[in-house]
Amino acid sequence: MKLLLFLMVMGTVSAEIQDLSGKVFTFPRETDTAHVRLNPIKQDYNAVTVCHRSFTDLKRDHTFFSLATPFDTSAFLILWQNQEIDPHVKSERVEYGGWDYKPNMWHSICTTWDSVTGLVQIWFDGLPSIRRFIISGSITGTVKAILGQDQDTHGGGFDIHQSFVGMLTDVHIWDYTLSPCEIRHYTEEMHFTTGNVLNWSALDFEIIDNVLIENRFQICH
Repeated sequence: MKLLLFLMVMGTVSAEIQDLSGKVFTFPRETDTAHVRLNPIKQDYNAVTVCHRSFTDLKRDHTFFSLATPFDTSAFLILWQNQEIDPHVKSERVEYGGWDYKPNMWHSICTTWDSVTGLVQIWFDGLPSIRRFIISGSITGTVKAILGQDQDTHGGGFDIHQSFVGMLTDVHIWDYTLSPCEIRHYTEEMHFTTGNVLNWSALDFEIIDNVLIENRFQICH
């Protein structure tokens, strides 16, 4: 166990598939290197849903999830920027403000997008945004998916001032838009259909630099 913790801190954990149920990725400090590289099972997308839970005390901009192709470093990007949740799809951006994004609390965020309609939507702690047009057309090319950093190059080019510090868990990705009922089930931690592209209970990933796998803490009553 001590050896595994040492390897995770030093960033030498190789890609593998693990059941991370009840676990979190802890990003303990600001850095322009530390991240989790995800290995999705497909490359081209006609629709995307990404759900995750986060816990942080950051007040500055920070990145939850970044998917890049060789032609587009913001193919699908979710970040907190200028006090808003800003989804980017194929380098186009929509700004969603007005969320009660309190520090030191768990928050569930789901982002959906469909290439035919070009509509994107955010679900924050189970509350939906309006659906807005962002861009149509599929995401194509060899994708690199990363937690905790914004890719300014394909798989790199990180900015310390956009890095995530805190905990991330329950990351799932689907290649279709989840229904409101499915998103509610995810948000309330009920039984839901796990991601068919990336699944937290069978996650294919690689830790780069100082990111830890820890037990998700529970509040005692």
